[in-house]
Amino acid sequence: MSNVIKLETTSPRVQLRGAQQRGELVRVWRGNLEDGSFCGYLAGIGKEWLLLWVVGDQISFDGLYAMRLADITEVEAPDSHHVFMEKALALRNIHPRLPRGFPLDDITQVVRATADHAAVMGVHVDTEDENEVCYIGRLLSIEDDGFTLQEITPDAEWLREPSFFGWDEVSTVSFDEPYAQVLLDVAGQPPRIDFTGSGFGSPH
Repeated sequence: MSNVIKLETTSPRVQLRGAQQRGELVRVWRGNLEDGSFCGYLAGIGKEWLLLWVVGDQISFDGLYAMRLADITEVEAPDSHHVFMEKALALRNIHPRLPRGFPLDDITQVVRATADHAAVMGVHVDTEDENEVCYIGRLLSIEDDGFTLQEITPDAEWLREPSFFGWDEVSTVSFDEPYAQVLLDVAGQPPRIDFTGSGFGSPH
């Protein structure tokens, strides 16, 4: 009779906390939301959310992404190509600047902190076909059941009507993205809001 040894799998949260403590470049997958992955450095982990300083495909800073911990299906720590990527970042003089004390216990904290940190944010929402759609804009107000943004369209035009987002539909909040910053630079100062109507604008 042989003894059967059960191998315990380490949860993504535990893997991520270890990677953060070691300062490792990690790669995470959200298999139920998308086919791709995100690579970067962990800036924080809360009760429900994590904050990732993302390295893009061009080996450059691609923004900070707050993601739901519940969506993380796989973690690679360190990233299998971390030696090359770290050398490439160093050669380009790109160094992670990680926010300190960014609150990540719930989505309300994430949205408030993002608005304090950046002029505009990317709000990624779940759709019926389980894919994410992203809207970019500035925070206008926070309510019990959600929040409103004034959006910038993909043509860098400010919408005059607010867009409402429910807390439960938001899967990711991003900020300091180069793309969003360029939209803001081109769009300039936002016009006055018309509160007679509301809805969604054009996704990015």
